[in-house]
Amino acid sequence: MTHDPDCLFCKIVAGEIPAKKAYEDEHVLAFHDISPWAPVHLLLVPRQHIPSMASVTPEHAGLLGHMMTLAPQLAAEQGCNPYPDGGFRLVINTGEEGGQEIHHLHMHIVGGPRPWKKG
Repeated sequence: MTHDPDCLFCKIVAGEIPAKKAYEDEHVLAFHDISPWAPVHLLLVPRQHIPSMASVTPEHAGLLGHMMTLAPQLAAEQGCNPYPDGGFRLVINTGEEGGQEIHHLHMHIVGGPRPWKKG
């Protein structure tokens, strides 16, 4: 498993920097974003250092499948209401022009009740 000693998310995965964890297993770590966009805002990162989606190869298919199938479970556990009335957003920024700020593949899981939405 690769690790970049200068990568913020690699340091979080290694336990060198604290994070409010929501989930972890041998492949991924999910933690709460320190600047949330919504009531639920998790970052789901692979433990392996992969710089971005542009760096993904066929060998990563299982990992990406794991992340995609885990995201709805984590969204629900963190308080996102069920589809179709509720829901959540998944965001993966790629590269500078794609808005990626930390160059370690990560998925934003964003959602939760919106106070301005009339129910």
